[in-house]
Amino acid sequence: MVTLATRTAPIVGLAGVLSLTAVAFAPPLEWGSGPLTVESLPRVTYTAHRGGALEVPENSMAGLSAAFERGTAQVLDFDTRMLRDGTLVVMHDATLDRTTAAGGKVHDLDRTQWQDVRLRPKASLPGSWRAERPPTVAEVLDRFGGRIVLMLEAKDPKSLKGLAGLIRARGLTRSVLVNSNRPAVAADAHRLGLISQLWRSARQMKTDRPERWAGYVDVLDMDYKARDADLVRAVRSGVPRVWAHTVNTPKDRDRVLRLGCNGVITDAPGLLAATAVRASAAR
Repeated sequence: MVTLATRTAPIVGLAGVLSLTAVAFAPPLEWGSGPLTVESLPRVTYTAHRGGALEVPENSMAGLSAAFERGTAQVLDFDTRMLRDGTLVVMHDATLDRTTAAGGKVHDLDRTQWQDVRLRPKASLPGSWRAERPPTVAEVLDRFGGRIVLMLEAKDPKSLKGLAGLIRARGLTRSVLVNSNRPAVAADAHRLGLISQLWRSARQMKTDRPERWAGYVDVLDMDYKARDADLVRAVRSGVPRVWAHTVNTPKDRDRVLRLGCNGVITDAPGLLAATAVRASAAR
């Protein structure tokens, strides 16, 4: 059973008034001869995890917009789920209970019912935020595609072909990372011509052999709580980029950079961007 909140007024957050109406796709002027790509990322990359969940409402259009405008991360991350009618939406959990004013399973809704879901911003967040509808994946791609590199986690493996279709239709195959915890999903993403990302927990990393994934994983996303030796093994695996999650303090960032990681995924991109990397970690 799914319970829904009533429809509310337009959304206003730190990023200002946001229109969540889907728009016809047209390449942004910022693209020039082509969109920003993963290949263009700096040597050390910052990713705003769910938009930066300690600084903005997670997986919200207002939060992603604020993170984009602040410029403290080079990649915007968001999670994806699939509704029962196949609509792809932005949501981390399989249920609505934790982050919205509704309850029940995300998959039980269709696109029409999704219009009535409202995110519930945490009171602990800095600034003033109002309730808003969580966006669809198409809306996020249309707003930010080509303007910044995007990372989406495919929470529903069955949604992979649908995600690939949305990404291809917008010419974003080289600027959207498709993330999963499952090596088989990463391999499928690679076969579909997408940029594949694989995340692993500290427990999984104890027995992982990341060199086995070098042929089809573009970014290895490792738990920062892993042992030094496990992080170093990932760095030496042959995967082009090795990033650490979810890194929320300068001390933890400096450690993973010192061990050879070339990116961090963080809930606090503003804090990390404002704190210089120690010289030993920078080397």
